[in-house]
Amino acid sequence: MAENLKRLVSNEALRTLQEKLDSWLKEYNTNTCDQNLNHCLELIEQVAKVQGQLFGILTTAAQEGGHNDGVETIKSRLLPWLEASFTAASMGKPVDSKVPSLQNTFDKERRKDSSPRDRDMQQLDSNLNSTRSQLNQVQDDLAETEKNLEETKNRSAISLLAAEEEINQLKKQLKSLQAQEDARHRNTDQRSSENRRSEPRSSEERKCEQWSSLKRNADQRDTEVTSDYKKQLRNLKEEIAVLSAEKSALQGRSSRSQSPSPAPRSRSCSRSRSASPSTAVKVRSPSPNRSKLSNVARKAALLSRFSDSYSQARLDAQCLLRRCIDKAEIVQRIIYIATVEAFHVAKMAFRHFKIRVRKSLTPSYVGSNDFENAVSDYVICHLDLYDSQSSVNDVIRAMNVNPKISFPPVVDFCLLSDFIQEICCIAFAMQALEPPLDIAYGADGEVFNDCKYRRSYDSDFTAPLVLYHVWPALMENDCVIMKGEAVTRRGAFWNSVRSLSRCRSRSLSPICPRSQIGLSMMSRSRSPSPIRCELPRF
Repeated sequence: MAENLKRLVSNEALRTLQEKLDSWLKEYNTNTCDQNLNHCLELIEQVAKVQGQLFGILTTAAQEGGHNDGVETIKSRLLPWLEASFTAASMGKPVDSKVPSLQNTFDKERRKDSSPRDRDMQQLDSNLNSTRSQLNQVQDDLAETEKNLEETKNRSAISLLAAEEEINQLKKQLKSLQAQEDARHRNTDQRSSENRRSEPRSSEERKCEQWSSLKRNADQRDTEVTSDYKKQLRNLKEEIAVLSAEKSALQGRSSRSQSPSPAPRSRSCSRSRSASPSTAVKVRSPSPNRSKLSNVARKAALLSRFSDSYSQARLDAQCLLRRCIDKAEIVQRIIYIATVEAFHVAKMAFRHFKIRVRKSLTPSYVGSNDFENAVSDYVICHLDLYDSQSSVNDVIRAMNVNPKISFPPVVDFCLLSDFIQEICCIAFAMQALEPPLDIAYGADGEVFNDCKYRRSYDSDFTAPLVLYHVWPALMENDCVIMKGEAVTRRGAFWNSVRSLSRCRSRSLSPICPRSQIGLSMMSRSRSPSPIRCELPRF
């Protein structure tokens, strides 16, 4: 193709064509018709030769592009121009100047192709910018997270170093005290040996008498200390024996009061007879591991147990109650009131237990400044002496007279004995913390507090009042440690007032059949007592 183009340029046909046109223009008026036609035909022949060479170059260029390249250009530019030219020539009209030239057609096609490409480029640029902004945000979040992690590592390292330094200081102090004690013993031994060597025989006798008197005094002091220790140990053993006897008696009494038939009563009587004072009471020595537990560790363990009670034990109790009660509201109210009553009874039991410990330890710590520490250590080491079964009976007794859940008696609250016992043990142990933990007071119809409670899934999230509570909030002084759960509804205050007025006039309904609830779910037979409309005790 390049050789054909060079050949066309070297022929200089276009230059001679221009010269012939100029000469024809000068001689046109003087020439005859035949001469003008001859000139015109010569020019047409020469132009035809140039066009033939150009079409040959076009064919070669199209062949070099392959099967697909150049097709759109020929369709969009060459064919419309040829059609317009031949149409005008066949009709004998001059070529219209409005017919687009090849360059104009090319420019239009290029603008058409460039407009969607520009739109695609703009969209790609916007997507790229949004991706960059997201990447920058992720990088900022990553940097902030790394910073927080580094701060946490630094704080933990500082606390660890402080603890290690304190331990090293205590070790150094212990070593220095041991060294001083050893040095004092060596000095006394050296002085005594020197005095024996320097003094005469009479002075040695005198020294022997002094040493014997000192030894007698030391022996007397040792005997007094050992007698005090033995007296204290005897008092503790007596107190443990009394508490164990009380516990066995209370367990026998509770088993007799809960027995639904004569057979269990006979078993409970035999159990109570077996726990007579004639049997040997096993005295438990204080556990050193429990007393060494820090307040923080015990608190964390109790919080974990309280959380497990909410997530597992509460659901198990709900499953037991739903066999006899269809309404979920009544089931949740029963479990909440059982939890509140368990905390109340456990706090009262802890106060009585601490008073008994004070009375038993008072003779041994007369005039001592460590009396409160001794009482606290004793309570922490002997938490398993707590009579949880008696507290369970007190809780069930309080639930039986609670107006919100006691009528109609469709279920025996002894079903919840395991759940109540676990809550009582947790509440009793929480009172031994410093400061003690307690649950928050909650009443139906109160204003919902987002800091203490979270709404249940079936609540009205726009309601400002609490219809009833599902689980109490755990408090330390005035700070919320663990949120509770409550149900909020519109008109909760009037619903609570209506439920209280309804409980005054409600009569006993038929008891659930024994086949539904089993042997452990025996219905209670009691005469209707005077109804008291009162709130749960806290």
